[in-house]
Amino acid sequence: MVDGRRLTAIIHHPSSVIGHPSSIIHRPVPSLHNRDSSITERRRTSATLSPVESAFGFITITFGRDGMKFGSGSTVRALMALSVAALVACGDDDGVTPPPATNNPPAGVTASATGATTVQVSWTAPSAAATQFVVQRASGATGGTFAEVGRPTGSTTGYGDTGLTVATTYRYRVAAVRNGVTSAFSTEVTVTTSGPTLTDVTADITMNTTWTSDRTWRIKGFRKVASGATLTIEAGTRIEGDFATVGSSLFVLRGARIVANGTAAAPIVFTSSQAAGQRQPGDWGGLIIIGNGVINRSGTVALEGTGTDPVQNPAINYSGGTNNADNSGSLRYVRVEYAGFGPAQDAELNSFTFAAVGSGTTMDYLESLNGLDDSFEWFGGAADAAHLVSYQSGDDHFDMSEGFQGRLQYLIAYQSKQLVPRAGAGNTSGDPQGIENDGCNGSGCDAGHNTTPFTVPVVANFTLVGTAPGVVAAGGGYGMVLRRGTGGHYVNGILSRWPSAGISIRDAGTTTRVTEGVLSIRNVLIAESPLALQAGQQTYDLAGNAITFEPATTAASIFVKLPTAPTAVSDFDWSLSAAATARTGGLATFTGDLATRAGATIMGTTYRGAWNPAGTKWWEGWTSYSNN
Repeated sequence: MVDGRRLTAIIHHPSSVIGHPSSIIHRPVPSLHNRDSSITERRRTSATLSPVESAFGFITITFGRDGMKFGSGSTVRALMALSVAALVACGDDDGVTPPPATNNPPAGVTASATGATTVQVSWTAPSAAATQFVVQRASGATGGTFAEVGRPTGSTTGYGDTGLTVATTYRYRVAAVRNGVTSAFSTEVTVTTSGPTLTDVTADITMNTTWTSDRTWRIKGFRKVASGATLTIEAGTRIEGDFATVGSSLFVLRGARIVANGTAAAPIVFTSSQAAGQRQPGDWGGLIIIGNGVINRSGTVALEGTGTDPVQNPAINYSGGTNNADNSGSLRYVRVEYAGFGPAQDAELNSFTFAAVGSGTTMDYLESLNGLDDSFEWFGGAADAAHLVSYQSGDDHFDMSEGFQGRLQYLIAYQSKQLVPRAGAGNTSGDPQGIENDGCNGSGCDAGHNTTPFTVPVVANFTLVGTAPGVVAAGGGYGMVLRRGTGGHYVNGILSRWPSAGISIRDAGTTTRVTEGVLSIRNVLIAESPLALQAGQQTYDLAGNAITFEPATTAASIFVKLPTAPTAVSDFDWSLSAAATARTGGLATFTGDLATRAGATIMGTTYRGAWNPAGTKWWEGWTSYSNN
């Protein structure tokens, strides 16, 4: 019945669907408004059907006495008839619960930070029960993409979100689900996670300890990780050297370990306690690791920068080690910024100091920024390292000596200025270099520059860019300085914009290492420098070692993006430009002593420099740049 009138639906099906052409089917239909009604379903023979009827069937719908007839079948009419049939078939007693009249999102949605990495989202219990809720999150006060983070049950009125970033703004919204249908989302709410708790480190670490990322750890004084203890640092943790406590620094002593494994998204950062914009080179000491590896100096050898105070900063001996495979822990995705304080005149600490550190130690993806002394310095040992970045150094970017025999691959150095240190922190060098390597020099070098073990590192795929003329004194500004009997194999590199020369081999003792087969420089591009080799010093066969000298090729033309006065890390792109000759010309196959020392750790490449044209921009996402 519709409005009190009888409803009859006559549906004619094509014979191909029903069967025998003369069949007639009568179906009783549940009453509407308690009045009698019926639906008759019949079929005509295919001979009497139009082509359209044959395809879709013929539908006649009649309401009461007046009748309302839809002629030969069409898609729209068929759908209308089927809808009526479905409505009648459902009736009012088939047990199906209709959807609620409204399906609104929950009201009263709020979000509050419950910690540095956690947020609690809450809402008011809805009057219309829900089977579950959908919680979505987006990063930032505006923009970003919402993504589902949780689907709590309908009996709850809150959701705890975890694993967030410290001091970061997020937006949340919530929807309700009823009978399988999701409502619209609530109005967005905004929340910012709290900053990390500041924890002062005022005592040495004598037992296994973990520094968590929900805190900022401020080092006060010369703090040591004692032998037998392991310091673990979570990814994303910030460690500050206290500006007000002179020489604040972290020493990992022989027999101790540091396990600092950051990620590209959450690097571990050692930096100054000064606010951004007020930081200076030498604000604090640095990170120093002492292992049980071998050095070539005999007797007691005190680490540079120690021994200035018998209580606070006693001398630390790093000689006498016997195990070049020693393991001092792991450093991955770690930055050290604004370090290099000098506890004594000409005794500055470095950003990274590795004294007698063995090859069992992992070092990968490390950056030094605005350090007052060297960015990376190795004293003996045999530690391997890869993916090293040095932006602006007070002295040398990479310094190796005293029998160091480690293997380094993928190195980037950039220098555009001389640094201005914190007052009283020490002096910047007048001769910063890209690489400065020595054999043996000073007390305990029993055979002078010929003291063994020789310094023989393998350094491959390096990109070292200097200041251009007029920035540093005439005695400095070399891409590579090799002296005092050092050896080493330096292969597949780029030395560009060094104002004095690309390479300086300083003495006959170092040239002897060439004759002995433990010193080679091969497949290197020297560009935008006045000389390939320093005048008046040792000679070297450039052509015979595939060293290309291109004085007219500018550093800016070699790389996709190279700034003159950088202000942010986005100013750099160390990818090679399409026209750069360094895309080819690499030494792909190693032989002789180079092959023996490189082993399976360092392989040859067909390109030169720190970027693989077929690879990723490995420096992106975790490095940083700032001027103060």
